[in-house]
Amino acid sequence: MSGHRGATAELPLAESLTDALGHLQKAHELGTDRLPQDEIARLHAMLDRAGSRRSLSADHTVVGVFGPTGSGKSSLVNALSGTDAARVAARRPTTSEPLALVWGRQGSGELLEWLGVRQRVELPDGAVLARPVGGVAGVHPDRHAGAGGGIGRAALGDGAGGAPDDAPSAEVRADPPARRRGLLRWWRRGASSVRSDPTMTPRPGRSSTAGADATGSESAGPDAAGLILLDLPDFDSTALAHREVVERMAGQVDVLLWVVDPQKYADAALHHGFLRNLGTHEAVTLVALNQADRLDPQDLGAVTASLGGILADEGLQGVAVVPVSARTGQGVDALAAAIRDLAESRAAATRRMAADAARAASDLLPFTAENPSAGPSEEARTALAEGLGSAAGVRVVVDAVRTSYRRDAHAVTGWPVTRWLGRFRPDPLRRLNLRRQDVMPEVRRSSLPLSQPAHRFKVDQALRVFGDAAAVGVTEPWHTSIRDAARGTAGELTDALDSAVTGTDLETGRRAWWGVFGLLQWIAFAALVAGLAWLAVLAVLGFLQLPAIDVPRVEGFPVPTLLILMGVAAGILLGVVAALLARWGAARRAARVRRRLVAACSQVAETVVLGPVTDEVDRCNRFRTAVLRAAGRA
Repeated sequence: MSGHRGATAELPLAESLTDALGHLQKAHELGTDRLPQDEIARLHAMLDRAGSRRSLSADHTVVGVFGPTGSGKSSLVNALSGTDAARVAARRPTTSEPLALVWGRQGSGELLEWLGVRQRVELPDGAVLARPVGGVAGVHPDRHAGAGGGIGRAALGDGAGGAPDDAPSAEVRADPPARRRGLLRWWRRGASSVRSDPTMTPRPGRSSTAGADATGSESAGPDAAGLILLDLPDFDSTALAHREVVERMAGQVDVLLWVVDPQKYADAALHHGFLRNLGTHEAVTLVALNQADRLDPQDLGAVTASLGGILADEGLQGVAVVPVSARTGQGVDALAAAIRDLAESRAAATRRMAADAARAASDLLPFTAENPSAGPSEEARTALAEGLGSAAGVRVVVDAVRTSYRRDAHAVTGWPVTRWLGRFRPDPLRRLNLRRQDVMPEVRRSSLPLSQPAHRFKVDQALRVFGDAAAVGVTEPWHTSIRDAARGTAGELTDALDSAVTGTDLETGRRAWWGVFGLLQWIAFAALVAGLAWLAVLAVLGFLQLPAIDVPRVEGFPVPTLLILMGVAAGILLGVVAALLARWGAARRAARVRRRLVAACSQVAETVVLGPVTDEVDRCNRFRTAVLRAAGRA
């Protein structure tokens, strides 16, 4: 391509196409298992087609000729090719499988194999595009490759023109110089007629003077720039196989030539089924209004304008509507010049793939957010930690720590007369298997009901809320995928939360002041016991009528009685004070433990949940960037 005129101007397009396909490939990788399967399938098919087409001949331009039943499509192919290769008959559909007319054999074989075209007509060197009405056929109609058998002579009968049944079929002669010079002159006349045809709307950015260069020398024609003209089955055929072939070819050919007639130019099967989806393919779309000779000039202008308006509404504003008549040759030279222009540029394939890439990127835009996602906020992370803490039973553990503290304090500082009653109160931490002394840390597992439905629901609810918060401003299906990434970690959270709880320091040890109060309690209890013993001795001596022992007194009160009263009062007082201190200490310990447990749950959230969610948010943002760059918006 580098040696061809205009190739330099197409290099930016080729480079842009390479970038766009690379970005779309990235979008395909990122969108797999996220986007709807039909979208992924279409994107994959487009990338596959583009990759295959880029590996095939860049010197050939494939022009697919599409049309409804009775539009005279095959007759127009004959008129354009200068052959009677395309079968024309009154009985329809006539074209049952694609027929390829090939200018430039070298490099066309693999391309036609990829297109799946078996019937082929290879035109000889020097054959030109378009011929005068009643002109000479360029090849014998049976000269083709493929398994479809011979291609019969064209026969009049579709209303669009063509050779009559008794018209002789011209045989190919080896390089006829006189005929070639005549055809080359016709090539030049065809190019010049484009400039003078008032019904031909110039196509932006295209030269209509493909026939002659500035020096007046004759154009090299399609034998220098390879061309493949495909006569395709009717797209409105009742045969399903025909429709499938047309739909496949509409996605593979480089240039789409739509042939319509004045009766069916607004047919919904054409516009709704095909053209409406080709708004990005303006540069590689041609529209021929066949059977133009049947309309008065005034009606022809109205029909042409109407068809142009319909195309504009479908996003094809710059597509020229070329009135032609395969029967009389009207406008055929102008249409041939437009095709030659595309073939000589050798850029139609690149333009087609660029249009496909633009359409694919446009189809993916609804799945991208207006702005990149910032991911989960600090508030969302805090809320997740709180939610997981609630599901992990932090409140239950904190209450157990509080109750256990008071129980342990009472067991040490309580009045010895009543403290034994505390033995009948179960230890809540031991019931939860959270006593450090009970089990080695590496094998410890709590008895928290994390696997119960109520707790699983709390985990799922916390994850769902966190996922929604992380996906704020993100479109579907990424919103769902981000939320699912969060919810997908639920299975790991049970063990992780249990390990976080059991690995948290719950401060189950004793406090120093408990021993002081315990000692004082025993002193008070000893005074009580001493007083009671003293009085007991005095009672026994009196009962046995033994000499009484003098009892010391303090302010008139016997010392044994004072010991009893002081022991009881001190024990009760110490018990009350210790209970108040234990309540205060339990509250402080519970607060510290709660902070540790929430921090542990937050760490679990960061480790187990935040990673997958952040990865999914990053995947969403990278998909958005790839699509916007493919669409030329970033």
